[in-house]
Amino acid sequence: MTEKTESEERLARPLIRLAKLVGVGTDYVGQSDDYHQIDDGVLVAILKALGIDASNDAAIDESIREILDARHERLVPPTILHTTGEDSQVSVNTGILEIPVASITLESGAEYEGVIETGPGDGSQAYSLGDKFVSTATVTIPSDLPMGYHTLHVSVGDRTQDATVISAPDHIALPDFLEKEQLWGWMAQLYSIRSEGSWGVGDYEDLKSMLVAAKARTKADFILINPLHASEPIAPLTPSPYLPISRRFVNFTYIRPESIPEYAMLDADVRHQITELHDQVEPLNGDAQLIDRDTMWRVKMRALWIIFKSGRPKQRQDEFDAFRSESGADLESYATWCLCYDKWGEPGDSDDNWERRFNRESPEVAGLRQQFPDTLDFYRWLEWIATQQLEDAQRSAKESGMRLGIMADMAVGVHPTGSDVWWNPERFAKGATVGAPPDYFNQQGQNWSQPPLSPVELENTGYVVYRDMVHGMFAKAGAVRIDHILGLFRLWWIPEGCSAKDGAYVYYDSEIMLGILAIEASRAGGVVVGEDLGVVPPYVTKSLSKHGVFGCTVEWFEQSNGVFRKPSSWRVNALASVNTHDLPPASGYLSYEQVKIRQRLNLLTTSAEEFKADAVKEHNAMMAMLVENGFLDPELLKDEDAHQQEIVEALYKALKGAPSRLLAAAVVDGVGERRAQNQPGTNNEYPNWRIPLADANGDVVPLETLFDNPRMQSLADIMNG
Repeated sequence: MTEKTESEERLARPLIRLAKLVGVGTDYVGQSDDYHQIDDGVLVAILKALGIDASNDAAIDESIREILDARHERLVPPTILHTTGEDSQVSVNTGILEIPVASITLESGAEYEGVIETGPGDGSQAYSLGDKFVSTATVTIPSDLPMGYHTLHVSVGDRTQDATVISAPDHIALPDFLEKEQLWGWMAQLYSIRSEGSWGVGDYEDLKSMLVAAKARTKADFILINPLHASEPIAPLTPSPYLPISRRFVNFTYIRPESIPEYAMLDADVRHQITELHDQVEPLNGDAQLIDRDTMWRVKMRALWIIFKSGRPKQRQDEFDAFRSESGADLESYATWCLCYDKWGEPGDSDDNWERRFNRESPEVAGLRQQFPDTLDFYRWLEWIATQQLEDAQRSAKESGMRLGIMADMAVGVHPTGSDVWWNPERFAKGATVGAPPDYFNQQGQNWSQPPLSPVELENTGYVVYRDMVHGMFAKAGAVRIDHILGLFRLWWIPEGCSAKDGAYVYYDSEIMLGILAIEASRAGGVVVGEDLGVVPPYVTKSLSKHGVFGCTVEWFEQSNGVFRKPSSWRVNALASVNTHDLPPASGYLSYEQVKIRQRLNLLTTSAEEFKADAVKEHNAMMAMLVENGFLDPELLKDEDAHQQEIVEALYKALKGAPSRLLAAAVVDGVGERRAQNQPGTNNEYPNWRIPLADANGDVVPLETLFDNPRMQSLADIMNG
């Protein structure tokens, strides 16, 4: 049996010590309980991505010394986590017997007026730094420090340094309504659900209508939607909502032009121009085969430009100016990137593309901003309008009586050539991407092509990029679902030029990021759901539970050794659903659509017969669970095709039998759709994220009749039962 730990000899090696010093994992246990030790070459490459030289023995020794010296030279760490209601001890690096002086500036700008106790160190763990010894003193952050992001000022002698204090609750408290009852809602891909007023793709006005109707017609309390992070400014648009240009802002291609207040102020001739533009793409609303974002956006963008150029009343201009001011440099970064993309084109892979030649300080970029001030302001304006329309949708949801409203989805990372990476490259590791190690589903591992945030830069900047993103999402939602929440704890980094299996885990300070989630969720009275599917280390599960973060439970995944667990045994603090967007809808899964897709696209790693046999075995095991627990009449299984809808509803009766506080019903299951929205492991081989909502007959289901659908009503009756 292989020992699942590193030997003392390996742990004593300088390279291993250096890696562990900065949070780079040097071994891991895989999905099959297989133990791996990371090769030296991979560790050297990942350390290089963190800006650390480990190219030879001398460099490793020097890097260790520099890191330790830098940590002891600082008076205090740049970011400190404090738990509200408790005293926190902060170590301060001082001379022997020196006593620090401390004060705190609150997030509001006011000074904290309480007592901050300090004390000297005893010199027992002195560190030699140059010609002096560094000891450790203490500063006590008091228990009554309010929740928020504050600044600690520490002085020792003539030296003063600041640190960001993230003062967070120890957990996210359940909203009162979740303490008392189970809530349910719908899962939907916004772009796939169109109305008569859509421009070929579902938009924010459709979202608003859907939220209000979902509450009125089905008593749902939330809708979980695909990520709405910012996209490219011009076509072609990236189909995947999980590969955004920026996570800081929202996708302005979802704007409804006619819902902009200035539209109503246009004269008749100009409104007619916009109507004619809408008429050009209106036929797209009836296309049941493919969502055509690019055609939609080429036409809609012209309409938005007309409205933008029409101007705004003073009050509205003042609101726009305030938005620009509040958004600050972040908005300038995204708008400037959009302008460059608009005028210079997609960066591409060439070494001389504009993203590689220029940066935010380049005179060429400044010149472009001066040359096209209106276009630059247009992109600022688009973001303002998109933000307003999304906020209006959430406000309308809450006014309609929904307890949560929008459940937003947070992607793992951003596009490698997007605005976040171009404007602030220092925030990201250079020469590495994020993915996953080999597992049951992909023996070669996965490379998601997304550059990872640098844990060093996060700490040095008080996690401001993460704080701003989470705050922005909760400003427009009642709950946030975090894709691959394991990424708050560790991410699989793959060095440039390496295969996905030749990577290593890099660890993050999950306590700080969970603290930020607790602050923002508490301020919004919201809920955080972590997508924790797959193999999750026990310490992660324990931490998420401790911090009040809900997990995810999927009915088709709740099995062990070929036997499905009865729903009454599922987790309480979880969002439970029958399926996910990476599986075909229930009707499709019951008809083995997952087998057909993989066969058609040659994605099978085993024979078609073997894969189908495994799928049939799983199918039969699910039917057995449904029958044994009284959710399904066994007589219906004599002709499954004729009773498929009853079987789908049995899956939802089982879901309703779970104790999970949040339940989600898929809109695709409510209309009888069979097609998968996404097929993992493919790009253009399958129309991922481009499948319109259609019923069992393949006919488009418009938003106007969505909640009239008998299947939707029947599913809602089950969820409300």
